[in-house]
Amino acid sequence: MRTEIVPVKEALKLPQGSPVAVRGWVYRRRDLKKKAFVVVRDSTGIMQAVFGEDSRALSEARKVTVESSVVVEGIVRDDPRAPGGKEIVGTGIEIIGLAENFPIRRDASREFLLDVRHLAVRSRRLTSIFKVRDTAFQAVHEFFRSRGFYEVHCPMFITAAVEGGATLFEVKYVDGRKVYLTQSSQFYLESLIFSLEKVYTVAPSFRAEKSRTRRHLTEFWHAEAEAAWAHLGDMMKIEEELIAHITRRVLEKRREELELLGRDIEALKRVEPPFPRISYDEALSILEDKGVHVEWGEDLGADEERVLTQEFDKPFFLYGFPEKAKAFYHKNDPKRPEVTLSADLLAPEGYGEIIGGGERIEDKDELIAKIKKFGLNPEDYQWYIDLRRYGTVPHAGFGLGMDRLVMWLTGIDHIVDAIPFPRTVNRVYP
Repeated sequence: MRTEIVPVKEALKLPQGSPVAVRGWVYRRRDLKKKAFVVVRDSTGIMQAVFGEDSRALSEARKVTVESSVVVEGIVRDDPRAPGGKEIVGTGIEIIGLAENFPIRRDASREFLLDVRHLAVRSRRLTSIFKVRDTAFQAVHEFFRSRGFYEVHCPMFITAAVEGGATLFEVKYVDGRKVYLTQSSQFYLESLIFSLEKVYTVAPSFRAEKSRTRRHLTEFWHAEAEAAWAHLGDMMKIEEELIAHITRRVLEKRREELELLGRDIEALKRVEPPFPRISYDEALSILEDKGVHVEWGEDLGADEERVLTQEFDKPFFLYGFPEKAKAFYHKNDPKRPEVTLSADLLAPEGYGEIIGGGERIEDKDELIAKIKKFGLNPEDYQWYIDLRRYGTVPHAGFGLGMDRLVMWLTGIDHIVDAIPFPRTVNRVYP
């Protein structure tokens, strides 16, 4: 092969008559009496090559199997029937790796596709989702750095619960001690605001939740931020600007992938600040009107959130959760002590919560009292309490579930497809 190899996306831009070579994997192959059609995919797209009876490569083209790796050479020809409106008139094909019979068929079940996820990740659908995911992660870093936040990195092994002991993953440490996988980097981020003031991290978090819903993972990616001198309103403003920025970037860079996924582009175009804001009490009233009863003080589940999202055509804030519905570190509202200065950001279209955040308790005695009230031992949180002993300040923060965000951005129906290798309550393979 003498022609310079180019990505499929670039080959599709070449004018008719241009010599071209592409490499990738066989996406489809179809044989006719005097022809063979080989559709090649790479990371940038798919392109059809046709080998006629006058091509010396016809017999070789007929040997390739689905997912064989190949290099194809030929001449570009316009053809409106071909994917992308162009095809390659093949003059040569080199088989790099001849694939065995590929096990995935069109009618494969979700469970089977998860069993062979290491092969299923090659699908155009998952490839498109992962490209959107990549852009979303890039946009997170871009946004925080443009706002003066410092990126920091926190430990995965912890010694005490952040979000409640029932969802801790216990691990035996090298010296025999009992430790846990982190549920959140929040406490470590809080310690760093006393030097860097505004910090963020993007890292895995682990929750041993028994939930088998379409939006739960046991290992998920978390974008978390904390800021000194900040209050609830400050964080809500940052959150809506962050989500709007990510959505704009995805629309700008991943329109083709969104269209392949069948995503409603107009729905994403509406994601511009300010976002609507409703109180917990208002939410209960809306739910009651729709025949859904929730006792005051209880947290809202996926079903209740889904009903609420039908009232909005873009993300919206739900604020003022009762004390017992939120973790111990949330500050109570001085004007109404039974509720907290907390807020969740819910995505529309039935997707529900993607961000949880709020003001943190900055007073040492108040924090100790709240820890005890929640039935926890202050001894387990000494270093966290220390932060309130030495120059405490008002501060606030939030955590964004990146996998849930990708799920909503792409319009998919299950979170397992938002991440390459999902970990759920019953799946740790492959």
